Amino acid sequence: MNKKASPEGEAPSRLSLPRCPLVPDAILKAHNVHFEIDSRFRRAARLLQAFWLADQKIPTGVHVRRDSEVVTTSDLGSLLGPEAARSGKNFISPQIHKLVQHELVMREEGAAIDEERLFGNALSSMPLVFNLFGPMALDIGLATAVFRRLFPDFVDRVERISFEHSPGRRESRFLDDGTAFDVAIHVIMPDGDPGSIFVEVKYSEDMLGPAARHRDRYDEASRQSRLYRDPDCMLLRSLGLEQLWREHMLAQLAVDHGSVGRAVFLAIGPRLNRRVQSAFRVYESSLIDDGDESRVAFKFMTLEAVIDALSEAGATDIARTLWARYADFERVYNASLMIADDATVGGRPPSSTANMQGTVRQQLTLPASQALGRSTKPAQKAKRVGKVKS
Repeated sequence: MNKKASPEGEAPSRLSLPRCPLVPDAILKAHNVHFEIDSRFRRAARLLQAFWLADQKIPTGVHVRRDSEVVTTSDLGSLLGPEAARSGKNFISPQIHKLVQHELVMREEGAAIDEERLFGNALSSMPLVFNLFGPMALDIGLATAVFRRLFPDFVDRVERISFEHSPGRRESRFLDDGTAFDVAIHVIMPDGDPGSIFVEVKYSEDMLGPAARHRDRYDEASRQSRLYRDPDCMLLRSLGLEQLWREHMLAQLAVDHGSVGRAVFLAIGPRLNRRVQSAFRVYESSLIDDGDESRVAFKFMTLEAVIDALSEAGATDIARTLWARYADFERVYNASLMIADDATVGGRPPSSTANMQGTVRQQLTLPASQALGRSTKPAQKAKRVGKVKS
C-alpha cells in the first residue's frame, strides 16, 4: 500500500487501500453495528459511521425489528438517537441542516424523501447527498470551481443546484413514474448554452434492489432513447442496473423534449465499494459510444474524486470533514488490524469474544486511533418488548 502525497493545506496523507478492510465481528459487536447480512463494504462503512457519531458525541439509537407478532429492539451504533436526529446532527453543519429543512418545505410536487432515513440513519446515502452537495448549493462559486475541475469541457459556471429533481415526474411523455435524480446541477456550458448534470449517489448500497415495479413504458423508452446497444437486454432490467437505466432514460428524454439543451448523467460511489463500481462499469458497457452529442453521456467517478475536487477548489475544511466521515477506511483498517494482531498473540485466539471486545475498547484509546475512543457496551441481544396486535 502506498501513501499519497499531501501538499500543505490539502487533505491529509491517505493510505491507498487495494480493497475494503474485512472487519472482525468483535469490533462490530463492540460498537453495536454487527449485521450478518451486511456486505463487506457495508460492514466497514457502518463502523465508520459509528466512529463518526462517537467523535461528534452524538447519541445513537435503537433498531426495531418486527418479526411475526414479536417486536425486538437492539442498540445500533449507525443510527442517531431521536433527539439528535430531530436537531439535525446527521448533517455536517447547522447550515446544511437549514438547507435540508428548506428543501423539504420547497420540494417538487410528488418528490419522495424518506425523512426518517435522512435525519436518523448515518449510513444512508440520503444525508450524504446533502452533506456532499449542500456546501456547493450554498456557495455557487465553490460549485463552479468544483465542476470546472470535474467537467472542464462541459461547465463554464454553475447556476443552481436542485435536490430530488425530475424534469417530468409521472408524465407519460417521460417515464410516467416517480423516477428522480438525487441532484441536478444546472450549468452554463463554455459555448454559453444551458446544460445539466444529473447525479445519482451511492454509498453502502449492495446493488441488490429493491427495484421499481417494471412498466411497459420503460421498454418503450429504452428503444426510444437511442442509448443502448441492445435496448431489450435483460441485464438493464436487473436489480443492479435498473435504477441507472431508468435515470439515464429520464435524462435523455429531458433533452429530447427540450427541458434542457444538453446533459450528462453522473453516477458517484465510493472507490472501495466494488459492487457499486462494478455496476457502473457494466452499465457503461451497455451503451452506444459513437460520439453523438445528442445522446446524454454517462460518466461515473468515485466519491473520493469529488471530495478531492472540493479540496482543490479551496474548501479544505469541508473536504476533511467529508473524508473523515465517509472515506477514511484507513481508520477502519487500523482498528481491524489491531484486533487481527491481538487475535494471534501467543499463536492462539483470545479465550473469549468478551476478552476480544475488551481489547477493542482498550486499544481504541491508542494514539493511532485516539479519535475512536469511547466506552461502549457490547451489542445486546434483541429482547422481547411486547406483541403487535394483528
